[in-house]
Amino acid sequence: MDIGGTVEAGYEGVRDAFARNFAEFGEVGAGFAFAVDGHLVVDLWGGVRTDTGAPYDAQTLQVVFSSTKGATAACAHLLAQRGLLDIDEPVVTYWPEFGQTGKDQIPVRWLLSHQAGLPTIDATLTRAEALAWDPVIEALELQAPLWEPGEAHGYHAITYGHLVGEVVRRIDGRTLGAFFRDEFAEPLGLEFWIGLPDEFEPRVAPMIPMGADVLGDFDLADVLGPDALMIRAMSLNGAFDEDLAIIANTREFHAAELPGASGITNARSLARFYAGLIGAVEGGPPDALLTPEQVDLARTRQTSGYDRVMSFPGIDVESTIALGFSSASPYAPMGGAGAFGHFGAGGSVGFADSEHRIAGGYVMSRMGLGAPLDPRSGELIRAAYEAAGATIAYA
Repeated sequence: MDIGGTVEAGYEGVRDAFARNFAEFGEVGAGFAFAVDGHLVVDLWGGVRTDTGAPYDAQTLQVVFSSTKGATAACAHLLAQRGLLDIDEPVVTYWPEFGQTGKDQIPVRWLLSHQAGLPTIDATLTRAEALAWDPVIEALELQAPLWEPGEAHGYHAITYGHLVGEVVRRIDGRTLGAFFRDEFAEPLGLEFWIGLPDEFEPRVAPMIPMGADVLGDFDLADVLGPDALMIRAMSLNGAFDEDLAIIANTREFHAAELPGASGITNARSLARFYAGLIGAVEGGPPDALLTPEQVDLARTRQTSGYDRVMSFPGIDVESTIALGFSSASPYAPMGGAGAFGHFGAGGSVGFADSEHRIAGGYVMSRMGLGAPLDPRSGELIRAAYEAAGATIAYA
């Protein structure tokens, strides 16, 4: 397997771990990047594209699913840093129509931490409506919470992006995708889009669904049934009625602004994005885009334990949720105790660790089980931390 890219002296073990992912863990096409003090010490790619047979190279882009949520959270934090958003204010302060059906006291904080009780909608939308913006927003305005807000958390797989994104839009006027482009992607020189322009479409490598080698005979929908909250949350109540990887390979999905799921980027840009949140990056602004105080708020754990959406019979998922991000833990293995970031379905991840002044990004075409069961990102992060002389430990 040809591995492209560069590693600096002392980081050869990361290249070895990247190569092992292909030899031992079925990697098909992937990238990994790692930054120290804003400088990329690792920038690797390798494998092939299954659509064209061409190499998976430095120009390849990838859907990263929920790794998009970290970008969305950063937009909200930037507005808070500017004094335009108070996360403890009720959502209706910024989005009055949200207050219907008993939601008038829900603060923005609970949107960011998956505590609003709105992981899906009762409305039945077509896929075209779900890929548009207004139909989902209108459904959320009418939606009653599925549990008492603030008393529990459950992963808002799709709706997170609309809930946080609409608050950003109401305050600023730009869509979430446009806000992220203007305030983060362009200043940091990122190839990272939430709503991909048509000109970049040929560079997107297709996602490869999880196969029998990963799942065996297990079928989540068959086990839980279509009315299970996890299935309804992941499909937006049936609007996305095919395998996630199949939907994600369409131009319509790539073009849509789904701030919880449709981000498209590469490992280098994921790493630069997170590096830019905690410090200056080469070729970027002279200072971090978020202040140390805002970073501390972003990474502070808001809730943990039983997840009402992601758990199912026999398996209680215990997630660790910071303010718009995941906080580092065995459930979200991103490195040091102060690390924060976000995983995406299938295994992608972006993260930052301000104590160690490091950041990383991993993207891949072949979907695995994701954190914490996917060894690919875990092995890369461990190797990178070891090379950097940093410690992996969870609070």
